Amino acid sequence: MPLADSDAPAVPQGAPGLVLSAPASGSGKTTMTLALIRALTRRGVPVASAKVGPDYIDPAFHAAAGGRVCVNLDAWAMPQPLLAALAAGLGHDASLILCEGVMGLLDGAVAPGQPGHDPKTDGSTAALAARLGWPVVLVVDARGMAASAGAVVRGFRDARPGVSVAGVIFTRAGPGGHADTLRAATAALAPGVPVLGVLPRDTRLALPSRHLGLVQAEELPDLETFLNDAADLAEAHIDLDALIALARPAVAGDNVGEAGAVPCPLPPPGQRVAVARDQAFAFAYPATLAGWRAAGAEIRPFSPLADEAPAADVDAVYLPGGYPELHAGTLAGATRFLGGIRSAARRGAFVFGECGGYMVLGRGLVDADGQRHSMTGLLPVETSFAQPRLHLGYRTAATLGDTPFGRAGTRVRAHEFHYAQATREDDGANALFVARDARGRELGRLGRRVGSVAGSFLHLIAREDSA
Repeated sequence: MPLADSDAPAVPQGAPGLVLSAPASGSGKTTMTLALIRALTRRGVPVASAKVGPDYIDPAFHAAAGGRVCVNLDAWAMPQPLLAALAAGLGHDASLILCEGVMGLLDGAVAPGQPGHDPKTDGSTAALAARLGWPVVLVVDARGMAASAGAVVRGFRDARPGVSVAGVIFTRAGPGGHADTLRAATAALAPGVPVLGVLPRDTRLALPSRHLGLVQAEELPDLETFLNDAADLAEAHIDLDALIALARPAVAGDNVGEAGAVPCPLPPPGQRVAVARDQAFAFAYPATLAGWRAAGAEIRPFSPLADEAPAADVDAVYLPGGYPELHAGTLAGATRFLGGIRSAARRGAFVFGECGGYMVLGRGLVDADGQRHSMTGLLPVETSFAQPRLHLGYRTAATLGDTPFGRAGTRVRAHEFHYAQATREDDGANALFVARDARGRELGRLGRRVGSVAGSFLHLIAREDSA
């Protein structure tokens, strides 16, 4: 088992875990993770799941597959005490933890050889696996490869000290002797890495996508059929007992806090918090909301798409990201929702929007067809999808004034991922953050704040001093 990247004495924490990673995005690791969660759950194995990095969509699929909330774990954005506490909490009522990686095993915010690279905190799946001591099962897309697949496995086995590539699953294998070739090549070129399974190509193992990733789980009417088909294939082609035997407890260090304590990545923005929750506003981290509840806040969900207003007695309103651009016409006509947000702002409630929520707090949103839709008008911002441009990356941000998240200068770790552009952000309003990217490059002032209303394109993950 690899050593943890913590300076603290390492002690086992909770249920044993595995990381499902891959050489690259698109290798099938999400499908494989879902297949394993559903297959093991059907066996009666209590499986907890996690997702590496800033992702809202895949965790919803995890929850659908296993019936448990999936937690994000982030080696770049989360301080070690927070990361350790979240990992330990996963194993409290489970006998196995399956953690899905992000991109390729070594891909992170800062690549090896670039200025500012730190292998402990580069945001890669490898960094997470090393810090927690979970072995890695590599998911390799075997299309277009034969004996070369063994060299791929060997390369990843030896690439990163402290990371144990403990097994491999090949996906999308061809007919004939392809599976035998993959097994023989791995045994010859990457000895010590067992082949846990070889899955054939199957058209049933495909999920639809859109510009921010997979179509959301709750939008797929045939999701249960997909999950059961994937689990059937996993049971038929993967040695599940051998996979379970590879799992190891997390090695989290002695700084996980009190046993059973729920960590709080961000302070709650109020005592009673209205949280928008529907297909337009689905991108809220479960660990953040759980932390707010543990800190004593009352969470009041409401649906803007159903034209629901936040409760009149809340002292904070949270509009998370999502897909408001796909529902802009509905939101523009949701008079109770728009009126309720404006009323909350007038009475001084803290109204906070992230990414899509920020766009809705603005004056107008132009959709992909070029049609403008009026929004709440609480911030002097106009946004547009008419000419989409990708904005992607980790961010370190410091608040430029006091907020419920801390005094001016409070530093938070965040992530940005959107295609919308701000076509207008009036300078007359106060900026919310000053920010840098993961390599420390200045990004200037981001977001806007007017009175008790604030927002930006950033998805906040954790305060730098969170525990």
